[in-house]
Amino acid sequence: MKRYAAVLLIALFALVKVNAQELIVIESNNLKCNDSVLVFTPVNVNENTPTLFLLHGWSGCYSNWSQKHNIQEIANRTNFRIICPDGFYNSWYLNNTDSDKMQWRTFFWEEMYPMMQKKYNLVPDKTFITGLSMGGHGAMNIFLDNPDAFKSAGSMSGVLDLQLTPLAEKEISKVIGDKRERLYEESAINRVQVLAGKNKPFIVSCGYDDYYVRCTDLFTEKCRYMGIPHFALLTPGKHSWQYWGFALEQHIHFFQTLLRGENLGY
Repeated sequence: MKRYAAVLLIALFALVKVNAQELIVIESNNLKCNDSVLVFTPVNVNENTPTLFLLHGWSGCYSNWSQKHNIQEIANRTNFRIICPDGFYNSWYLNNTDSDKMQWRTFFWEEMYPMMQKKYNLVPDKTFITGLSMGGHGAMNIFLDNPDAFKSAGSMSGVLDLQLTPLAEKEISKVIGDKRERLYEESAINRVQVLAGKNKPFIVSCGYDDYYVRCTDLFTEKCRYMGIPHFALLTPGKHSWQYWGFALEQHIHFFQTLLRGENLGY
């Protein structure tokens, strides 16, 4: 009987460890509301465990990634802690021009990043950020705010030039106004020059049947022109969860290569 109880306890403990998922709710003055954050901690977590901030796309929420793919299994297999915050339906991970409305970028830097850093002992050399579509732009934009806060970043099907999306007029304008110069100023493609002269390689990927492949093409062309080290992955694929599941694995593999200090070919 005692042996049976011991086996049961071990099984329960293993179950809890395998499903080491947390829901953290952050009360935020910058957002004017709460942000729900799903955190997936790998079963073999230790002091060297890297962290990946994983952003969702337009019209999505914090649970999108885990609804479509087994993020806990990916965390366990790759030994990455994966943090999925809520970027809300249409934040674009930017500050609203109206200070009485959502200030997502300020929220990330003043509230979320410091909280996660303290809670999980994050260090920049083991911290990464990537995302899809709206989140692909958000991840690169946040990385460009402070490249030294991350080891690297990524973008999957990213809207890296906000001027090239049909959502600009009806949706993004709700965040940054309807002046075209704001679209230019807030676009990652027009901020990437901050990486010139830095050895901070990152990865951008897109399916070549995706509407936003042009954003990736133009972004990587500018990076090549400016001598900014980056890795571009264009493969068959559309703006779909099937593609983003594939792309996430490629991004994590790239981040693992950086962590191991392996040959990048240059």
